[in-house]
Amino acid sequence: MTNKQRSFERTNHELRPIVFDVGVNRYAEGSCMVSFGYTKVHCTASVEKSVPSFLKGKGEGWVTAEYSMLPRATHTRSKRDREKVSGRTSEIQRLIGRAIRASVDFGKLGEQTIMLDCDVIQADGGTRTASICGAYVAMAIAIERIKKKGDLASNPIIDSVAAVSIGIHQGSHLLDLDYEEDSSCEVDLNLVMTGSGQIVEVQGTAERAAFSQDDLMKMVSVGGAGLQKIKELQRLAIDKGIRLL
Repeated sequence: MTNKQRSFERTNHELRPIVFDVGVNRYAEGSCMVSFGYTKVHCTASVEKSVPSFLKGKGEGWVTAEYSMLPRATHTRSKRDREKVSGRTSEIQRLIGRAIRASVDFGKLGEQTIMLDCDVIQADGGTRTASICGAYVAMAIAIERIKKKGDLASNPIIDSVAAVSIGIHQGSHLLDLDYEEDSSCEVDLNLVMTGSGQIVEVQGTAERAAFSQDDLMKMVSVGGAGLQKIKELQRLAIDKGIRLL
């Protein structure tokens, strides 16, 4: 694809404009509105003085996540998950939780749970990857807040974590897919990595045709380069959030 065909006139390996607006919720220990182009997700981190039953008495903490999409976040109105969480929502919630847990030393967190809520305000592709990026920022700010209160002896974060989508469209490898690209790609892949470059998760699907190992490695390489840029934006956002405490 040419840059004029992509949203924001991007090159194939270029991210959408990304903004982390921190301190958007006055009550949550940590909060962030993250935007990837037209995709916007409101992320909060809440700290609870308890842990799931399987961790009680072990001196370890936990991180978990919930994800939802507002009814008019997409082109047509969708119903709220009032009585039963959909399979898609449940799968995304588990992904966000797994991703963020990769960045935390639970022993240093102690018997506390960090609850991450990711609510999609507007969806234009990449809501799960944006949620992971924003949730990490909200959590990092929340941890600094409870450290200042004396509820933590040391910072339990062992590395940053971020996620991005990559796809193959007519033979081209595209970084950070918007909705139109995501719905028309031959291959769609979500990549989650730590700031040090360790892979947390790879979710890749051949939508129209199988892809080669060389294509897989190319997508991981393109995604990894994009994630390094996201990591720096996260760092700047966290620094700003800490100053606002």
